[in-house]
Amino acid sequence: MIARTAYLTVIAMFAFAANSLLCRLALAENLIDAATFTSVRIVAGAVTLGLIVLFRSGTGERQPANWYCVATLFAYMVFFSFAYLSLSAGTGALLLFGSVQLTMFVVALHQGERFPLLSWGGFACAIFGLIYLVLPGVTAPDPLGAILMIAAGIAWGFYSLLGRQVADPLDATARNFVYSVPLVLVVSLVFLSEFSISYDGLFLAIASGAITSGCGYVVWYAALSGLTATRAATVQLSVPVIAAFGGILLLSELITMRTVLASAAILGGIAIVLTQRADVLPEAGN
Repeated sequence: MIARTAYLTVIAMFAFAANSLLCRLALAENLIDAATFTSVRIVAGAVTLGLIVLFRSGTGERQPANWYCVATLFAYMVFFSFAYLSLSAGTGALLLFGSVQLTMFVVALHQGERFPLLSWGGFACAIFGLIYLVLPGVTAPDPLGAILMIAAGIAWGFYSLLGRQVADPLDATARNFVYSVPLVLVVSLVFLSEFSISYDGLFLAIASGAITSGCGYVVWYAALSGLTATRAATVQLSVPVIAAFGGILLLSELITMRTVLASAAILGGIAIVLTQRADVLPEAGN
């Protein structure tokens, strides 16, 4: 059981990082526009997961759509894609996962959790890191891109919280993708004047939707059954590091000193919070 959980967790973390790399590669090279990338990604995920649900045995009774889950998944997907028009893979992943963890911390606090003083220090450190990362300066990320990625992180944090107790992760994820299709197609219509696509861009969007998003999310939900809440949240701190190194190797991106220092503050602060109590944060996902 331990080996299976570790195996699934490693796959999920690399899938999450791959989402950042695939999206950044497609948009940085102008292989596809952001709206179309998002639409293809969601449609590919919906088709893939829908077929898996359709052909698997013992599917059981289908549940109605949870429109809160659909809305947060849709918001995450749209903000994520448009943010990567101007952010590097590593910086985008750092903003995303920093926002996810901080969102879940705030929700836990709102629900009545009480934290030791050191946890508050870690929370303040993480907030400082985010503020420092987006402060104006030569090496600061694009302000609009940073805002969009933070919004994506908040949306994904709520999506994770809403879905942490689903009885059938595969069926629930498939339904969320399917019901997101009409919403994202509306976005494509709004940005129809910016439509641009190539075979390479189409391939990257399909890979992101069908493999690293659709299947990756199902793998993550399967891994969560063998992880404590603290471990589930902590392991995700590896994703910005994986994405940053992937950006260097595959996209020739540079890591600035501002990013290094902000990463240390954000990830270190979150790690302090997570190690204080095992029940501080509920299960999370990307």
